[in-house]
Amino acid sequence: MMNTHSTDPVLTSSRDGVLVITLNRPHVRNAVDQALAGGVDAALRMLEDDPRWEVGVLTGAGGHFCSGMDLKAFPTEGVPRVADRGLAGLTRADRSKPVIAAVEGAAVAGGFELVLACDLITAADTAFFALPEVARGLVASEGGAIRLPGRVPHHLAMEMLLTASPLTAPEAARHGLVNQLTGEGKALDGALALAERIRANSPQAVRTTQQVVRATRGLDDHAAFIAQDPLTAPVFHTETATEGARAFCEKRTPDWTA
Repeated sequence: MMNTHSTDPVLTSSRDGVLVITLNRPHVRNAVDQALAGGVDAALRMLEDDPRWEVGVLTGAGGHFCSGMDLKAFPTEGVPRVADRGLAGLTRADRSKPVIAAVEGAAVAGGFELVLACDLITAADTAFFALPEVARGLVASEGGAIRLPGRVPHHLAMEMLLTASPLTAPEAARHGLVNQLTGEGKALDGALALAERIRANSPQAVRTTQQVVRATRGLDDHAAFIAQDPLTAPVFHTETATEGARAFCEKRTPDWTA
């Protein structure tokens, strides 16, 4: 069911096979409390379970993506993790469908960790990223310290982690962290266009490719092929593989539902 009530902490809407998940606490720059975390987790599970949606887009209301954990709620609620799926049910989740972060304004602390947990990133040229946890006596423990050093040059990552320095979206794009830079207010449009490019491909092949990337991360080539092959071998014997080859030869668009 689509959640469109404007006062709910998380809103969802459907856009041609794409589930748009909007963090909706603009009065606190979409800071994550337990209610918002539960809403994002429910939306992500809906994305996983419903074949109507092939791609998810995560964005924020009110001109900002997310300011991280709600520090006012932290003393009573603790870190807003959901079971073993991490912050807002995303940072440690095992997902099979791609999720794109559409970033406007601030994506800081846990908000940046949510971005890093997504598969692709679009960002307005006025957006910025930061991991200021050390300045608050905390640690970027929901993927920031783990993922960022592998996404940007090591010393830049260490500067951000140890000094709390922000990174502008144009700088992030220059380092390959952002897939597409847009004008202010256009990050969601950019994410939806990127989602449409993903949806043009075989959903099964997209899911399997994601599985391979996650299953082989950090392995040497020999171990990576051992992990990969059981995942990819069945794909070559599917109707979608046959349809893809046939469509290429016939110079037409594949019908992945055939």
